Amino acid sequence: MVLTNSPAGSIHQAELTFADPVVTGTIAAGAGMVLPDGRKVAFVANDKGHEATPDEDRVNRPAKKSRVVAVEKVQPPKDFSAGSILQRTRLLFQPAFDLKDKSAFVKPKIKGKEIEIATNFYKREPLKPDRGVSPMLAGLVTNPKADVLATAYAPAAPDYSRLSPFDSILTDKADDGRFVPQIGPRDHAWAASILAPSVFSAAEQQCLASGIYFEARGETVKGQAAVAQVILNRVRNPAYPKTICGVVYQNEDWRNRCQFSFACDNIKDRVNSQYHWRIAREVAMAVTAGKIWLPQVGSATHYHAVYVRPKWAKTMEKVGRIGLHVFYRTYGGGWS
Repeated sequence: MVLTNSPAGSIHQAELTFADPVVTGTIAAGAGMVLPDGRKVAFVANDKGHEATPDEDRVNRPAKKSRVVAVEKVQPPKDFSAGSILQRTRLLFQPAFDLKDKSAFVKPKIKGKEIEIATNFYKREPLKPDRGVSPMLAGLVTNPKADVLATAYAPAAPDYSRLSPFDSILTDKADDGRFVPQIGPRDHAWAASILAPSVFSAAEQQCLASGIYFEARGETVKGQAAVAQVILNRVRNPAYPKTICGVVYQNEDWRNRCQFSFACDNIKDRVNSQYHWRIAREVAMAVTAGKIWLPQVGSATHYHAVYVRPKWAKTMEKVGRIGLHVFYRTYGGGWS
């Protein structure tokens, strides 16, 4: 007997003797076994279907050996030392000594570098929205610590990551918690004065809100804060009255010649917009408490609208413009 090639890739089991493939429905012509006399035969299974013996039992495992999973141990990444303190500190700063040839568990020489290491652990978080001011003023807040005398704000707790607990107790607290403006190099020294506690009274805040409302209610919130800062700068300046009401209504009996035009124009001051009045009161308290300090206004004590040209503007130094108002500070110390 001889064996002939079956169709390539054929794994089907023959069920009938091979004859005409069209009639019998065999998988292919010429498949099966050819006898010496030329007859074609096929092996017929007793039961149709797949073999009952699973493949795992029919595979000769001892002869085939086990499957190769890995031929080499997995190595750790280069320059890695498990539990190495030196490697961890290397991510924080660049030490002066070489760590390449050191043992993984050698105690690092950090004497003298304690502050540098501790500073790297200090988490610098972005400023969160200030809950003490309304959302429309939040973008103008420049000082997270308000004056402790402002009833709208609570005093901030000491930051022990920057200040020792003992230093926070032993430090002179004569002016602790009071707002001191951070003036620029061209600002007058008196602008860094601390306001009297009376500026937080209801009467003083009423005068400041009136000045903001009647002078700048059509301006942006920043423009209103700039006018409030000018009024408070005059309170700080020794050449002007020492109260907000005294500054706002100075020379109010001089018709059209007072410091703020609304106070002497013989027009009754009426608040017709509760919305703008509420904003003016919020701006007044925020600027008084030091939550808002505009460096571009600085120690300016004068301003005028862009559509007027007062004579006094030529004798002063222009510091900037916000909205429709141009701001000025005086020369020679700013005493007048």
